Amino acid sequence: MTINLRGQLRDVSRPMVMGILNVTPDSFYANSRMENEEAICRRVGDILLEGGDIIDVGAYSSRPGAADVSEDEEMRRLAKALDIIRRHHPEALVSIDTFRASVARRCVEEFNADIINDISGGQLDEEMFQTVAALRVPYILMHMLGTPQTMQQAPHYEHLLAEVAQYFAFRLQRLHEEGVADVILDPGFGFGKTLEHNYDLLRHLGDLVGLFPDNAFLVGVSRKSMIYQLLDISPEEALNGTTVLHTIALQAGARILRVHDVKAAVETIRIWQAVQTKM
Repeated sequence: MTINLRGQLRDVSRPMVMGILNVTPDSFYANSRMENEEAICRRVGDILLEGGDIIDVGAYSSRPGAADVSEDEEMRRLAKALDIIRRHHPEALVSIDTFRASVARRCVEEFNADIINDISGGQLDEEMFQTVAALRVPYILMHMLGTPQTMQQAPHYEHLLAEVAQYFAFRLQRLHEEGVADVILDPGFGFGKTLEHNYDLLRHLGDLVGLFPDNAFLVGVSRKSMIYQLLDISPEEALNGTTVLHTIALQAGARILRVHDVKAAVETIRIWQAVQTKM
């Protein structure tokens, strides 16, 4: 399984680590918030030094109930971070966490962003699929029920796995018709899902991966509420639980881990790989 990044086919048989860089004042995990140049430089350097493959830059908090952010403000935050990244680490692979097609276009055209990570799967901007096709960059298609403002207001499914699979199948067809070649699938843990939904989805992740053998799966569970609510702890105490879920996700076929703690994720992958192959 490969992903085309900058014209190079990247083999994802070795799982990749995507380090989170939040340039927001209100992300759910306070330690991930980086707003000034010194903090951004330090975070980017740490992601790369600890073995991260991709830097995922987000300027719009998608935590449940988060306040809306204007397009201009989102782009202002992203431009500041991307300018710093490109000056200090021009070769770094960068993903942009946005659901706005115009923001995606500017980040790719002005700052050479490499991947678009859309939490809405094209639901919040009807121009996103066409835009990504024109930009010719990989696209992360995430499953979300509702919007960041409404997604946790009593989410309901008749058949969770079937509905998520149908969501992916319908949007993959549309993306392929537009000419998007590289689509990464993200089940969207925590996005329009109860605690029970999240664990049901993780339990059947391998089945979902098996339905889409041509697409790499990304899993984003780092320090999320499915860990700290279950264990009655805080996000700051949820690293151990995160590592457990990462191991389960790798066993199920996940090929990209989106994380706050890069070193821990890289070590998890190394140990998991050692189990898979004769040393």
